[in-house]
Amino acid sequence: MNLAKRMSRLGTETAFEVLARAKALEAKGKHVVHLEIGEPDFDTPRNIVEAAITALNEGYTHYNPANGMPEVREAIVAEVNRTRNLNYTADQVVLTPGAKPIMFFVIMALIDEGDEAIYPNPGFPIYESVINFAGGKAVPMPLLEENDFGMDIDKFEASVTDKTKLIIVNSPHNPTGGILTKEQLKRIAEVAAKRGIWVLTDEVYSRTIYDIQHESITQFPEVLEKTILLDGLSKTYAMTGWRLGYGVMPVDMAKVITQMGINVHSCTSAFAQRAIIEAYGGPQEDPANMNEQFRKRREFIVEGLNKIPNVTCKNPPGAFYVFPNITKTGKSSKQLETELLEQAGVAVLSGTAFGKYGDGHLRLSYANSIENIQLALDRIAAHLAG
Repeated sequence: MNLAKRMSRLGTETAFEVLARAKALEAKGKHVVHLEIGEPDFDTPRNIVEAAITALNEGYTHYNPANGMPEVREAIVAEVNRTRNLNYTADQVVLTPGAKPIMFFVIMALIDEGDEAIYPNPGFPIYESVINFAGGKAVPMPLLEENDFGMDIDKFEASVTDKTKLIIVNSPHNPTGGILTKEQLKRIAEVAAKRGIWVLTDEVYSRTIYDIQHESITQFPEVLEKTILLDGLSKTYAMTGWRLGYGVMPVDMAKVITQMGINVHSCTSAFAQRAIIEAYGGPQEDPANMNEQFRKRREFIVEGLNKIPNVTCKNPPGAFYVFPNITKTGKSSKQLETELLEQAGVAVLSGTAFGKYGDGHLRLSYANSIENIQLALDRIAAHLAG
């Protein structure tokens, strides 16, 4: 096919590729433990499902405003203000089918040919993919194990240039489960404000966090006029398939992102939007119970991985991933990903699926049962033992 040159710059999300390979093996009769895909294994809470059913029965099946229905944006902004102690208004909210469109639209709106964007590496692969697609220069900010997968702020400051148009932060972090401390975020905010750089803060795991309080860069007023807060319902409420994400941003930027939405997807499903009101306004026992289960699984998988010879694993403070170090096995991350899937029946992701600084690691999702995690650990140990 004679495709546009820009298509050669577009990357992918390896989790879905590994999932497809795993499903193909299962179709041939092989049993696979799935630790590759990043989604809760719980059902969406019943009260939220019932709210969507009610909305369908009430006729919420038509077009609606491109930035989201007013009452839904009011529910979103109330939740964001409550959890971050802010004073956003509903006209600053843009609702999209999942959180990825906000990433895509923001990067495409801000990055011209030759502009630079700083992003976490290892990090969610869509950041680098879309920066490259826009013709920008993707400047990786290494998140390394020796820094507890936090940011080296001195290195960050040295990476900022006159061409830097966007800084992307993600905390809690995919794939490592690490966080950015209040002090690190403050330094990032100071640099961004001083140089007039936009910040995209990806906080989709803000409520999947353990033992500590979530810190958001939005607590620093100096950056709010150029900050886009990205969040959604997929992780907290086990709603990945509902495709509900949003950005909260200055009004002028909200108008730009809404215009892009009109050109791409018109609007977000009306009946699904109505479920957001129930998710944020209804009982919170189910998401709290999910988080408690994730906490138990985190402790279980970290302890189990550290018992495997030549594997070490830090205890992540957020998200539902571990990022064990496998360098002492003598195998590359990609080699071990392939072997574990094809030979041991365990689907995991190579650390390099999240960027070059993920080399020497695997990402395992512990959004699975204790029984399946134990089976995966046994298979990994047996494979490495030869």
